[in-house]
Amino acid sequence: MVFNTQDREIQQYRDLMQVPSDFEEGFGPKMFIGALFIGLLMVPANLYLELFMGTGIGAAARWVTVILFAEVARRSMKDLRKQEIYLLFWVTGLTLGGPFSSFLWKQYLVQSQAAISMGIVDQIPDWIAPSRHILEETGRTFLNRHWLSPICFTVGIVLLGRIDDFGLGYALYRLTSHVEKLPFPMAPVGAMGITALADTRKPGEQWRWRCFSIGAILGIGFGFVYIGVPALTGALFGKPVTVIPIPWLDLTPQLSSDEFMPAVPFNIVFDLGLIITGMVLPFWAVVGGFLGLIITWILNPVLHRQGVLTGWQEGMGVVDTLWENTLDFYLSFGIGLALAIFLMSLFPIVKSLVLSVRARATPDTQDERGWRHTWRQLRSRNHNRGDISIIVALGIYALSSVAYILLCVWLVPQFPWWFFLVFAFVYQPVISYVNAKLEGMVGQNVQIPLMREAAFILSGYKGAGIWFAPIPMNDFSSTVQRFRVMELTGTRLSGVIKAELVAIPVMIVCSLLFSELIWRMAPVPSNFYPFTQEVWDLQARNFCLTVSATSEGTSPFLEALKPEHVGLGLGLGLVSFLLLGLLQLPTFLIFGAVRGLGQTSPGGIIFEMVGALIGRFYLQKKFGHQNYKRYVMTVFFGYGAGVGLVAMASVAIALIAKSTTTLGY
Repeated sequence: MVFNTQDREIQQYRDLMQVPSDFEEGFGPKMFIGALFIGLLMVPANLYLELFMGTGIGAAARWVTVILFAEVARRSMKDLRKQEIYLLFWVTGLTLGGPFSSFLWKQYLVQSQAAISMGIVDQIPDWIAPSRHILEETGRTFLNRHWLSPICFTVGIVLLGRIDDFGLGYALYRLTSHVEKLPFPMAPVGAMGITALADTRKPGEQWRWRCFSIGAILGIGFGFVYIGVPALTGALFGKPVTVIPIPWLDLTPQLSSDEFMPAVPFNIVFDLGLIITGMVLPFWAVVGGFLGLIITWILNPVLHRQGVLTGWQEGMGVVDTLWENTLDFYLSFGIGLALAIFLMSLFPIVKSLVLSVRARATPDTQDERGWRHTWRQLRSRNHNRGDISIIVALGIYALSSVAYILLCVWLVPQFPWWFFLVFAFVYQPVISYVNAKLEGMVGQNVQIPLMREAAFILSGYKGAGIWFAPIPMNDFSSTVQRFRVMELTGTRLSGVIKAELVAIPVMIVCSLLFSELIWRMAPVPSNFYPFTQEVWDLQARNFCLTVSATSEGTSPFLEALKPEHVGLGLGLGLVSFLLLGLLQLPTFLIFGAVRGLGQTSPGGIIFEMVGALIGRFYLQKKFGHQNYKRYVMTVFFGYGAGVGLVAMASVAIALIAKSTTTLGY
């Protein structure tokens, strides 16, 4: 079977945007002001919303920042250049991903019932979080000597990770984008959103503001009901009033019974943004996911009646149903499906790789695509684009890999050191290149399932420390994608480097400061943060289940791992790929359907499907495919900005009110 990687939908995404001829740095005082604005206003809002409803403001924070700076510039009779907008987006994404937000999860993990019951609580190293006994003594604060080691460890990993992106990630970007000239079909999606507010004064560009304004109004209206009302009532009355269920409406106890749909998790996420998301995503990818959901609705009752899903009991909620089904079947079955996805994902690039190797092995005098020509192309530097030397990039990769290896050997000395060498210099470059190639060709990526778990188990290591160590097993395909978006927006690499130098200190300080403030206001989890109260227990169970694979004594992970179910998942996945491929169905549908064969809860899939149908059969016919995609993407970003504005205002009031209560004023 041959997959049609050049299908029509992928080609339409490729044609959305072209690389400009001129590049600018885009760095200036706006970046420093932007970093402070994001750190002091967006970071606390993002942290609060992640705990409150499970999703941060993400893209909304970027758009709020861009709108503010665009309006200030416009009133100064200027426009933000697209390079400045891109750097604001880069700085926002970097700052919002503050490393210390994970400390709230870590303090919960070391005290969780899941860690205690599975026997790993005393094996969590103190460079991750203090023990639960120390936390009981010190109270809710990160500002004491017991957290000094985790803070220093986290800062070091952040700095090393930011440097690492300009090593192997940049080298693969140069190889796939400039030597192999892959189109990166999904990169224009991000680039178009970034430049949506640039050059809006030009004739023919006013549609951007109209679409953006429509989305913003929708976001403000929905955000006030979904986020504003609970946040404000929680701040004023001590208990949030939710008009719309957060994070979801759990219908599993009502709909799933021994007679009707047994062992089927059923929940609904009421989020208007999901409908717009369904319009933005590739249509067949949404259809594939929905098809996989329907299959699980049919499969779970059959498995229950066949005595496979035995852990589920009538009356369980969605969280407990998902957990019991995972132990009984879907952990193993999902591994098999992941193996099938990985194997079949390689088909689109096998031919290209073989041809590429043969061509580069040809002497340079006979074929200009030979290895020497490839190396010359990599060494060449486009000064207009701001390229750095490929020698420098490879040197960064080598040094950072050695640093990771030495750090891991120091933190986990019992683990065989040669595994780290294989991870850093074999697995990491291979998986990163394969995924960069897939991103460049079809906008997809894959991972070898259970690679890390298998390595840890086969090593013979016993303990939990290795699961927290900074293993050099990173996949740099997302970094390659970001560099490609940078290129499409005409931004020089030097501007990105300078922006990172400004944003990293702000990210570190603000992330620690506001994590401390939010934790002091209320315990996490608690009724002030409904998402954590609903979901963190399931996340802790899943994580501790995996960590138990290297624990002393019995391992719940190994007990739940059933080879026959792994084989069933692999076989069914391969058959599904072959069948759908023979029917010449779109690539996105194939991947979506097979991924959906794993245990899926409805969550937001239903509303995404509604959005996809509206977009496909009404909006696309009304505006045409190219215009429709441009319009709906801009509406989507406007919606995010509207939700973000409401979230910022609501969370600011909530933080002030709770801080005042905490301080006793």
